[in-house]
Amino acid sequence: MECTKCDREAVMSAAYSGSYLCERHFRESVERRVRRRVREDALLPSSATPEDPQTWLIGLSGGKDSVVLTQILHETFANDPRVRLVALTVHEGIAGYRDKSVDACEALTADLDIEHDVVSYAEEFDVEMDDVVESDPEGMAACAYCGVFRRDLLSSYANDYDADKLLTGHNLDDEAETALMNVLEGNVEQMAKHFDASLGPFDERHEQAGMVPRAKPLRDIPEKEVALYAQLRDLPVHMAECPHSSEAFRGEIQDLLLSLEEAHPGTRHSILAGYEEMAAMAAERYRDDGDAADLDSCSVCGAPTTGDVCRKCQLVDAVHAAE
Repeated sequence: MECTKCDREAVMSAAYSGSYLCERHFRESVERRVRRRVREDALLPSSATPEDPQTWLIGLSGGKDSVVLTQILHETFANDPRVRLVALTVHEGIAGYRDKSVDACEALTADLDIEHDVVSYAEEFDVEMDDVVESDPEGMAACAYCGVFRRDLLSSYANDYDADKLLTGHNLDDEAETALMNVLEGNVEQMAKHFDASLGPFDERHEQAGMVPRAKPLRDIPEKEVALYAQLRDLPVHMAECPHSSEAFRGEIQDLLLSLEEAHPGTRHSILAGYEEMAAMAAERYRDDGDAADLDSCSVCGAPTTGDVCRKCQLVDAVHAAE
């Protein structure tokens, strides 16, 4: 099949748009959509100058999404003194898994000459995910623990770097799944929090004290297209799936979305577009009604929290008590 835009052989087809694209036009399409999202979300404010640049901290896991995000952002802003990119990799302590992805992160950041830091659960919390999974003091899925620990480290290091934005590699499938999960659970408050945390233009968000705002520039790109982009560019990606991955509900939603997308191309885009509009209205409602919880500081670590002790400290204490 020929490319829709030229006579070269197509490397992918997008049923949601009816396009067939060759390697060149496919790569350009991905890069254009990421850069458009950067503009539409107003990631780079007009106040940024070479004398007062923005610091963007990228959560770099070594997987396809964060690697592609880092590559595109570097190529977009490598010669722009208004932006400083820093990559942070979190080592969870999973034998035979994370070491290889750290190698991928180090290879990428060395090639791009981007500042890179690696932190670990062992150093920060004196826990490792292999041990957490074995003890499981709260009777939860591994991802529930890991998500709390990872978010805490990304947020705390974003503050340490005095970052203006915290960027993660969530793709279209990730965000559409989260949107559908929140809708099916009827969790309107979580929709509001989701919007203010990482969706919509920054000038429409409510920024909470002590929280570095997040951005997801890949959220218009389907997962398979991210994977193909990484493959075509021969990027150093660790493709293995985490051995502790066990989010049952998200897995069901993922299967549902894939079947809907196959039968009705464009479903993921429609879900996310409608969800972002609803989430924006939910955020306004909670602000107007005064229902949004005020954040205090955790009495143990000082992180922002709605209670006396943050969830991360609660889980760390539970894990240590189970040892």
